[in-house]
Amino acid sequence: TCNLSNCSLENTRIQNVLFKGCKIMGLDFSKCDKFLIGFNFKDSFISMSVFSYLDLNDISFNGCEIFESDFIETNLMNANFDNSDLKYSRFHKTNLSFASLENAKNYIIDPNQNNLRKASFSFPEVVGLLAAFDINIK
Repeated sequence: TCNLSNCSLENTRIQNVLFKGCKIMGLDFSKCDKFLIGFNFKDSFISMSVFSYLDLNDISFNGCEIFESDFIETNLMNANFDNSDLKYSRFHKTNLSFASLENAKNYIIDPNQNNLRKASFSFPEVVGLLAAFDINIK
């Protein structure tokens, strides 16, 4: 358990780290040394953080609250967001193929702007994928 807020991650190497029950606010993981980067999150609160432009294949965010965070052009192939809350997080040109968002909630992901091939979602939250189409569902 840790509390990391507004720390500079410039040139930091993070390998084989599990953030469990942590509070992480305002961290820019895209500033980390991208060579051999590897971390996972469980039951953590993550807010206003940046995961953009990273190769995070197989990463796990299991049971996390991920608020107002950026996943722009991020490789999240095989990622696990099960039981996570993604309120106001942004996904753009992100590879979510084979990712699991089962029982995840509050996500809005544009299927036209992200790769969702073989990703798994749960009902009723999966209707968040339709928000990009500006349609009414009753």
